[in-house]
Amino acid sequence: MIINLIIYGSIFVFSYKWLTGLISRITAVNDPGLSVFSDFIHVVLLIFGFILLLLVCYLVFTVFGGLVTAPFNENLSQLVEYIKTNDKSGNEMSFWKDFYISIIGEVQKTLFHLLFLFLFFLMNFIPVAGEVLSFSCWIIFSSFFNALDFLDYPMTRKAMKFRDKLRVTRSGKWLTYGFGLCSFLLMFLPVVNVFMKPILVVAGTSLYFERGYKK
Repeated sequence: MIINLIIYGSIFVFSYKWLTGLISRITAVNDPGLSVFSDFIHVVLLIFGFILLLLVCYLVFTVFGGLVTAPFNENLSQLVEYIKTNDKSGNEMSFWKDFYISIIGEVQKTLFHLLFLFLFFLMNFIPVAGEVLSFSCWIIFSSFFNALDFLDYPMTRKAMKFRDKLRVTRSGKWLTYGFGLCSFLLMFLPVVNVFMKPILVVAGTSLYFERGYKK
């Protein structure tokens, strides 16, 4: 949680300073003699800018934070697996092997995530319906990806191929998307996401063993 707080806090502070400075320069809010309309535009841009800031922080935190905290989340997931199955066989890897497998798994998920984000960005160029279509697809995909993200740890320890991880995650159907949507909303909220990520690792690992994903 401390590592998550440092990562998210750094991303948020630097992004917030850059964004508010940019908006101030665009609206020239510090110049004397501005009209009430200029102040109104400044406030509107700040509101939309803050929403955009949360989106950017979520994406960067998901990608960068996942890579940095992967070994810690992996260890947490191993402990949950032992509690659920009373089987220590998944805990016999050395630290460095465990670290390597965790990082490879995170890199695969990151590339998968970025590929779809790029596709959704391209959708925005579709006339009329592009932005609505892009946003809708992004919400659906984010629900699936967040479920995959937190169900992934036990699958990575089993050395599953990435396509098999996708197949197993899809097998949960509505359970997958329900868990993924809740995870997405909690990870999107600032401050809350810092404390919820380790809890979601526990939840995803528990779900994997309790709701038939292992089968």
